[in-house]
Amino acid sequence: MSLLDVDEAGLSAIRYGADGLVVAVVQEAESRDVLMVAYMNDEALRRTLESGRTWFWSRSRQQYWCKGETSGDRQWVRRVSYDCDGDAVLVEVTQDGRGACHTGAWSCFYRELGHLTGDEARESGSEAAAAAAESAASAGVAAIAFGESA
Repeated sequence: MSLLDVDEAGLSAIRYGADGLVVAVVQEAESRDVLMVAYMNDEALRRTLESGRTWFWSRSRQQYWCKGETSGDRQWVRRVSYDCDGDAVLVEVTQDGRGACHTGAWSCFYRELGHLTGDEARESGSEAAAAAAESAASAGVAAIAFGESA
């Protein structure tokens, strides 16, 4: 029995790579912060849907891991969606503890390569927002699971 309401047809739409894995982007549900990227196989995705906790496949250790079992920084799943190609999943969570990164940071994406500043940011901001809204409206994201975990 799954903790989350699961769409079996959606599960069959997931396209795993030759290695049997799909990219999983983890996002904090309330703040919308991207917390981490990891990999899931079919079993890890099903464990995630059934338990309401995030499960991943460790490529280096060749084993399953449930986020927060060692650190205590657990993730409680709110929704799982898949992209238009079916080759990536988005896992929306409530993050407990210090954060998602093994370094102790809230997000694994705490190092910046660059960003727009000053007038460039103001000028491109409205164009980027309009493009993002148009893209979201036309793309459509399909959900394979949703609901509140207990």
